Amino acid sequence: MNFLPEAIDQYAVDHSQQEPQLLQQLNKETWQKVLNPRMLSGAFQGRILAMISKLIQPLTILEIGTYTGYSALCLAEGIQKDGTLYTIDKNEELEAFSKVYFDKSNYKNQIKPIIGNALEIIPTIEAKFDLVFIDADKTNYTNYFNLIIDKMNKNGVILSDNVLWSGKVVEALDPKDADTKALLEYNKLLNNDPRIETVLLPIRDGLTISRVI
Repeated sequence: MNFLPEAIDQYAVDHSQQEPQLLQQLNKETWQKVLNPRMLSGAFQGRILAMISKLIQPLTILEIGTYTGYSALCLAEGIQKDGTLYTIDKNEELEAFSKVYFDKSNYKNQIKPIIGNALEIIPTIEAKFDLVFIDADKTNYTNYFNLIIDKMNKNGVILSDNVLWSGKVVEALDPKDADTKALLEYNKLLNNDPRIETVLLPIRDGLTISRVI
């Protein structure tokens, strides 16, 4: 869902950096071959992720929710030469798909894909993080935050995707809608936690930027 008028949204896209050719190929193949291709970050948001990463120049990145690897490759654009990007996903069926594109990229030796339950994997990663991107199951967003907040470096940035959830966060809550309920609680947490400062951007489906104080 776009929250801007279509013409304005398209103007913003047209006057922003275009995605690299490798990501164009990944984008196209995802839409051709993978279920739920709307889960892909996409060209415009991908350029935002890449820009944020380039501004931060992180040494260590954590991504929760790999999908087909598009957002990981965007985040990797800003990583330091000796840096590491850990990307976690529970769907082992997409591991081979994303690996093809990781191996074609300039970051193939820096991206560390991990298959499994992120709630179990995150505590086993000894590194502290400069940049984290949360884009997985919404009901665990708060759990992911609680696991990573003490593993963040000062001035580290946490990016959270889909925080507007197609506008459902401002509609009457369906008691059976666990995802929206979880996101409402998560957005409130990010806005009130004294360890971070947060801005929620109405980009695509909502992207929150939180900086560790």
